[in-house]
Amino acid sequence: MRYLLGLDIGSSSVKASLLDIHTGRAVASAFSPEREMLMESPQAGFAEQHPDSWWDELVMAMRKLKASVSFSGDEVAAIGISYQMHGLVVVDDAGRPLRSSIIWCDGRAVSIGNKAFIEMGERFCLDHYLNSPGNFTASKLKWVKDHEPGIYAKIHKMMLPGDYIAYRLTGEIATTISGLSEGILWDYRRQGIALDLLVHYGISEDIIPDLVPQFGEQGRITATAAAALGLVPGIPVTYRAGDQPNNALSLNVLKPGEVAATAGTSGVVYGVTDRSDHDPHSRVNAFVHVNHRPADPRYGVLLCINGTGILNSWLRRNVFAGKDYEEMNRLASEVPIGAEGLMLYPFGNGAERVLENLDPGAWMQNLHFNRHDGRHMARAAQEGIVFALRYGMEVMQSMGMQLSRVRAGHANMFLSPLFREAFANVSGCVLELYNTDGAQGAARAAGVGAGVYATFTEAFSGMDIKAVCEPGQEKTAQYRDAYARWRYGLKEKIDRRMTGL
Repeated sequence: MRYLLGLDIGSSSVKASLLDIHTGRAVASAFSPEREMLMESPQAGFAEQHPDSWWDELVMAMRKLKASVSFSGDEVAAIGISYQMHGLVVVDDAGRPLRSSIIWCDGRAVSIGNKAFIEMGERFCLDHYLNSPGNFTASKLKWVKDHEPGIYAKIHKMMLPGDYIAYRLTGEIATTISGLSEGILWDYRRQGIALDLLVHYGISEDIIPDLVPQFGEQGRITATAAAALGLVPGIPVTYRAGDQPNNALSLNVLKPGEVAATAGTSGVVYGVTDRSDHDPHSRVNAFVHVNHRPADPRYGVLLCINGTGILNSWLRRNVFAGKDYEEMNRLASEVPIGAEGLMLYPFGNGAERVLENLDPGAWMQNLHFNRHDGRHMARAAQEGIVFALRYGMEVMQSMGMQLSRVRAGHANMFLSPLFREAFANVSGCVLELYNTDGAQGAARAAGVGAGVYATFTEAFSGMDIKAVCEPGQEKTAQYRDAYARWRYGLKEKIDRRMTGL
């Protein structure tokens, strides 16, 4: 038997999936920890995780995987990595992390990126980076330079989270063009490292790792890593990508016009285009997609809502203690569309790009003590997440993107029938659900990178559709009315925030 191994390094957990090369199906998956991984918040707006905690959870996930299915390390043909985007890892010349990683939902660098956007010129940034420097990895590195000069002086290389895991596996520090683009470290116009931004920030190009191909050998497993993970030395790492481009790949979303969605800790709609378009306000962001080639360009337009599954898990811990998500979904379904006027805004997990990097926190509106209970909160939460996604999808449509059919994995919040129904009716899109996830996608991509699969079509032969959810005329009208009320409430709140009232 021959296998491919996919690793998904999230901010909530680390998952490992073993894929049978012949059938194209996952034979086993495991994740760690059982409860969500801790995020440190040294002060308001900060979010950090130590890079070594990802490695420790990977070791545990691999132990669980080995316990659930019998396989030997030499049966693994290749490894692929998916990872949480936009994080910053800095290491010294011995490869040791100098501080905890500043992760994707950390908001400390917003003002730095906004200032650079103005000083470098909005037109220049959008033409060359397709985005404002915003709260992305380059701006987080500038924050370290400004606020922790002692640490900055010791930096040998900066990495993204997936680069660090690849380094722990292979001993080689490297990154990809797609990875640099997500950190606003790639210049699309010049097809090279974003030197103008580095100069503006006073950051040396030497800190940026060497490039490796998106698909292809990126290094081989060391004896130390193999011993820790129950593998054998020499297995090649042949793919790495940020979680959202990888989620799109996992769903075979590779061609212009195709759209993927996910609703884990954060919620994302990700559409592929062959045009280097941008939103003038950087409310949605364009990055190099995994199958991009200069002669055949592919860009991913990413809408991200930070507070998605994390809102649902917050409700579970603080309102529905003792109940599982299935029970929460059942209770929410007892309440009519619109939650009898209760509205919930899920913006409580850091600066929201779709709100132009505002961090208003989450809030409820129209709560009535004699009408509403926990069931209404559960429904209003799921609807509020969908409404927030719809709000961002309108920005994508304003860029000329056609959103009519969306693919998603049968996982996370898409396990909820209510969430699926709301998503299809509010977006107006046909929703297709598949039996895949990020770790399986990384395994399939590793097969392409290793030459195990000759084409993407061959790599996705084992992926099946689980369900299709289509908008219904009557429910669409009810959901659209509820969305209109929600959107008006959002506009009032943001207008007051912008004017300081």
